[in-house]
Amino acid sequence: MSVTSLLETRGLKKSYPQGKHSVEVLKGVDVTVDKGEFVAVVGPSGGGKSTLLHLLARFFDPQEGRITLGGVDLRDLGPDRLYDHLSFVFQDVQLFDGGVLENVRIGRPDATDAEVMAACHAARCDEFIRRLPEGYETPIGENGQRLSGGQRQRLSIARALLKDAPVLLLDEATASVDPEAQHEIQEAISRLIKGRTVIVIAHRLHTIQHADQILLLAQGRIIEHGSHDELLRAGGLYRDMWALQTVTQ
Repeated sequence: MSVTSLLETRGLKKSYPQGKHSVEVLKGVDVTVDKGEFVAVVGPSGGGKSTLLHLLARFFDPQEGRITLGGVDLRDLGPDRLYDHLSFVFQDVQLFDGGVLENVRIGRPDATDAEVMAACHAARCDEFIRRLPEGYETPIGENGQRLSGGQRQRLSIARALLKDAPVLLLDEATASVDPEAQHEIQEAISRLIKGRTVIVIAHRLHTIQHADQILLLAQGRIIEHGSHDELLRAGGLYRDMWALQTVTQ
């Protein structure tokens, strides 16, 4: 899959049932992501950001429009081929009641223990893992319930590091963790995004000032698009969001 535009959406529409009716969450979204780009998706809550990321991961398909990866429609790619090229770190981390090693190794089932541990070290997991009763063999409970939210997030990052897929979908959700965990997660994310094509939902705008492109998604549409400096100069909603976060930091 070596084409200039690595990931594209055209006319993307998605609705969800609500009682006897349906609510249109995405209303014709066009996105072009080139190989190696860092693309941030920002906007008010409920604007369709998570739905867009879940469509890109093909957790479900759009009612209208298409998504292509390397020029091939996602619906024409088998799951194995798609997920060879794609990894994701979302808010809702999927973990099972096994040991740490087994949970992280899902990223690459043939990885050695040493490779899993190296990924955990890079994701800033090693210190808390070694404090667990059985270290890397410690059962973490269904959905990782014996771990904190920040620890679960870092295990998900370790899994993505181990997988080493070229395209990363990331929900940068750190609002619910303490400041120390935020710092460690951000350091782990910085390692994870190097050398990859990244599409990230950004909640803290100062983390995406250097993005190649920023998409402001509101009410199901991309209403602003450009670099950080371009959007500040445009004087629209992005500038208002930036001003509010700058004041409250």
